[in-house]
Amino acid sequence: METVSFTRMENGTTEDYALLDRLERKHVAELPDRIMDHLRALEHSLEGYKVSRLEHSLQAATRAEEDGADKELVAAALIHDLGDDLSPYNHAQLAASIIRPYVREEVTWAVEMHGLFQMQFYGDKIGEPTDMHESHKDNPYYETCMRFCRDWDQAAFDPDYPSKPLEHFEPLLREIFTRPAFDPAILKERAAA
Repeated sequence: METVSFTRMENGTTEDYALLDRLERKHVAELPDRIMDHLRALEHSLEGYKVSRLEHSLQAATRAEEDGADKELVAAALIHDLGDDLSPYNHAQLAASIIRPYVREEVTWAVEMHGLFQMQFYGDKIGEPTDMHESHKDNPYYETCMRFCRDWDQAAFDPDYPSKPLEHFEPLLREIFTRPAFDPAILKERAAA
């Protein structure tokens, strides 16, 4: 295995950083594979629901696709709960961080806020407020997050729902997660009305 010569970054050479750049580009190119692996791992994640976390994600993405959502929102519906295992109390923010470099800010915002918006459906059952999402009514992406949560996420726990398999979404994931990171033309793009 090739390694750098330094033990402190400040002592690295041009050759060291060229090596790291080459290895990082390879690593970045493999991101869709890692996302697929992490989605598969949701099959054996948080228990207690009628469906696995993977099936929940597949249902949300299938619902989004069948509802006519664009590809960025479908991808977001698929990966929105990837943070469940590593960051259960702020899983939405972790998932938003994963997708942020590759999609418009509207999509990132919906993923980041979905945990808060979901409380409208069950907060009263656990002693939490159900109206906290209303403080964001003036946000231009409010309705996108409402649709995301109401129509796709909170409804995606049905063991009889005919969701599409993960392989169906793989080309979409590969397309989204191989885009140039933080492309200004993508980040500020608005969804077609």
